[in-house]
Amino acid sequence: MKTTDTPEPAALPALREVIARHGLIAKKGLGQNFILDLNVTRRIARAAGPLDTCDIVEIGPGPGGLTRALLEAGARRVLAIERDRRAIAALEELAAASSGRLDIVEGDALALDPAALSEAPRKIVANLPYNIATALLLRWLDNIRNYESLTLMFQREVAERLVAMPKSSAYGRLSVITQWLTEPKILFDLPPRAFVPPPKVTSSVVSLVPRTAPLGPAEKGALERVTAAAFGQRRKMLRASLKTLGARTEALLDAAAVLPTARAEELSIEEFCALARAFAAFS
Repeated sequence: MKTTDTPEPAALPALREVIARHGLIAKKGLGQNFILDLNVTRRIARAAGPLDTCDIVEIGPGPGGLTRALLEAGARRVLAIERDRRAIAALEELAAASSGRLDIVEGDALALDPAALSEAPRKIVANLPYNIATALLLRWLDNIRNYESLTLMFQREVAERLVAMPKSSAYGRLSVITQWLTEPKILFDLPPRAFVPPPKVTSSVVSLVPRTAPLGPAEKGALERVTAAAFGQRRKMLRASLKTLGARTEALLDAAAVLPTARAEELSIEEFCALARAFAAFS
């Protein structure tokens, strides 16, 4: 089933026309899957909450479907970061009709700091390229308090890992780090047919709101190392899996008040924080 474009304002051509004119065929290597149905992009924009008092950072806007919806929803300013030079000309046409509310940065989002390019308060709203989505999120988590919220598109499998609870198969390193710093929530799913070209997976829009304080005191580097060791051999008991840390495993577990016979998926985030504190003290 094909989606149809919502009628555009007179000043703007239809997205399919923009794509054809600029040769914007989605590139697999860039993780591109465009959303052309403005009913869908408007739903994503609404999911991000009020936009009129914030700078909105969008990653990988492509032909500008979500960009149009963000501007239409009253975004104070949209900063669009795009590495595909083919899309820049298309976005410049949209910028010309945006009354100065759209700024375009050509570059790799992995190499840029959105907070340095925008004004607070700010939000990130993006249909992320799936091949770099997790890497981008982990980078933003380093300075998550710079953002009011993140409203992001992920593959459903990744979204489930973000919100997974202990004792579930999806619970892992990404769950712990993300939930330690934010409150993630899956808002809604989008089927493959919502995209051009259709991906092979269902996609999910996820809201991530920074916590007022992390779930437990810990150094992020120590927490990342502990979770990497624990989930790297998740079927093993912690007294075995944590040996890769090079610390005295039994003493480490005792200091954190964690059972040596426990497995990674059984621990709460607070318990992982206790392990991280103990590991930092032992290092």
